[in-house]
Order: sequence, then structure tokens, then C-alpha cells
Amino acid sequence: MRPKLLPLSETMHLIMLALKKPLHGYAIMQHVSEMSGGQVNIAAGTLYGALDNLKKNQYIELISDPAERKKVYQVTTLGEEILELENIRLKKFISLYESEDGSNE
Repeated sequence: MRPKLLPLSETMHLIMLALKKPLHGYAIMQHVSEMSGGQVNIAAGTLYGALDNLKKNQYIELISDPAERKKVYQVTTLGEEILELENIRLKKFISLYESEDGSNE
């Protein structure tokens, strides 16, 4: 059975990559923008919806005190496994682009 949320959306993928180190919401938005060379800018509503989904599926976890104003998140071990599955999937796509006839033989 395929894990939930796969394949990851571009937004969720970038958020999870950003959360390989602990970050709070605004820092996540800044890091995603930096990683994407300014091509992806996540709005606050989109970010917090994605964080809720990722947390619900245990791909990320809240590591700060829930009572604190700034919520700090980090990717979980399961989240790292999901990122590795996505890495393999995306490398397959890249190999299709790089093959001359698209057959990947």
C-alpha cells in the first residue's frame, strides 16, 4: 500500500526538505523561497494547511512547546523515508528526460 500524500506536491516536498532542520513558520517560507531561487513563495494559509497535513500523517512533528507563540517543526524518521521514496521517484523521471528515446532501457 502506498503511503498517504504520495506523490508529494511541490509545496509539501519543499516544506519537508526545509524541515530537515528545525524551523518555525516564517523561517520555512523564507527557506523554501531560497531553495527554489525565488520561484516558490508559500502563502501563510497554504503553509499552515500543509503543516497540519504533514503533521497528521506523522511526516513532521512539532518540537517546540505547544504553548510557545512560534511553533518549531522538524521532519520525522518516517518523513525522511518518504523523502527518500520521492527522491527515487523523481530520479526515475529525470532519467526519462535524459534518455534519448524516453524508454529508459
